[in-house]
Formats: sequence, structure tokens, C-alpha cells
Amino acid sequence: MNVETIKNIPFELDEKQLIEEVHIRPASHDMDEFEGLLNLARRTGKPKATYTEAYVELSGADVVLLNGIRFNSPMLYTNLSTVERVFPFVATCGHEMDLLTWEEDNLLKQYWWDTIKASLLMSAYQYLHQYLQNKYLLRKTAIMSPGSGDVEVWPIEQQRELFQLLGNVQVQIGVVLTESYLMIPNKTISGIYFPTEKDFRTCQVCHRENCPSRSAEFDQELWETILSS
Repeated sequence: MNVETIKNIPFELDEKQLIEEVHIRPASHDMDEFEGLLNLARRTGKPKATYTEAYVELSGADVVLLNGIRFNSPMLYTNLSTVERVFPFVATCGHEMDLLTWEEDNLLKQYWWDTIKASLLMSAYQYLHQYLQNKYLLRKTAIMSPGSGDVEVWPIEQQRELFQLLGNVQVQIGVVLTESYLMIPNKTISGIYFPTEKDFRTCQVCHRENCPSRSAEFDQELWETILSS
């Protein structure tokens, strides 16, 4: 199994954008504290990613085999019906960010730190995306992640199989998969990159209303392809 790990991904923290995101007033005590956290994150943060190549085999109405490992998802089956090779991955803000802890009752500082961690995760995600584009001469791509969208799209329980594709992810980049299939650090994303000629975002097949992370409108026609498969 050929797994590549990318460590110490470069990142920049957009101070102005982050301050606006957490609604801090300029020249306030909160501003001083938040800037201290930003400087701490600049010293501590080590965003990372790991990925592998996987070859697609379709089996049955909604079964996809990736390097022989079975995944059950009608949407994944539809998206990969004309695809030969995909790139399973995990990207993270870095477990080093979890070595620092705050008082349990200091919810504001925890929120600030999580916001900074999310920025580091985005740096890892964007770096991996560009790395794969350049290395494999990919054009248009999309991703799917277990547990993203409605349960019928791709159950979160299949995180287990995704991690199996990647080997020992905890050793590689410090990410732990819990018994409930969540990932630690919390600012971590897993999924499969795949080449596509069509626009696809999991939000298109998610009924969750008022989601702050929504990036596309619900697509009833696309949803019905899941129901009919």
C-alpha cells in the first residue's frame, strides 16, 4: 500500500479575517488575548495530511470496492461510475494544537482556539488539494466524506474502512478515530478526492437546514437518484 504523508504544511493565519469571525472589538482586552493565541498557534501549529491512490471497482447496485475494501453508498457508486482512480485522504490541523488545554469554564477561549484550528485545517486541505492537482495532473475534482450529508448518502461508520485504506493514520499524522467514528483532533477532515466533469458537493444531497457550512443548495433531482438506486 503506497501511502504518502505530508507534514509541516505551511500556513498563514489571516488575523483580520479571524478577528471578524470571532467578533472581537479592536483595542479591547479580548483583542490582546486573541492575538496571544494567534502567536501561540503560529509557533505550535503543524497541519498535516495523508493520502493514497485507490482503484475503483463497482459491484452491485451501491457497492464500491477501493483497493478491494468495500464501501456501501449509492451516491459514491454514482459519482465513481466512470472513474478509475481516486485519492482517499485525511487532513488535520495537527494534534499539536490539542496539547494545549484551557480551563473547562473558559468557553470563549476554547471557541477562539477552535476557530484558529479550523484555519489550520483549511490550510492542510487546500495544500493537499493543490498537491494532488499538480502531482497527478488532475483537472476538475470533488470530494465525498463519510457522514457528510444525510445518512443515506454515505454512513459515518464507513470511516473505519476509509482509515483501513490509509494504514495507521494515528502514527502517520496523529489522528485518532474514536469508537463513535469521530476524529481527534476535532478539526480534521477525511474523504475521497475523485476526478469529475460535474459539479458535486455533498450539501446537494443533505436535508439539514440552516447549516452554517452549507456551500450548495439541496438538489431534489440528485437526491432522487439516491432513492431510485
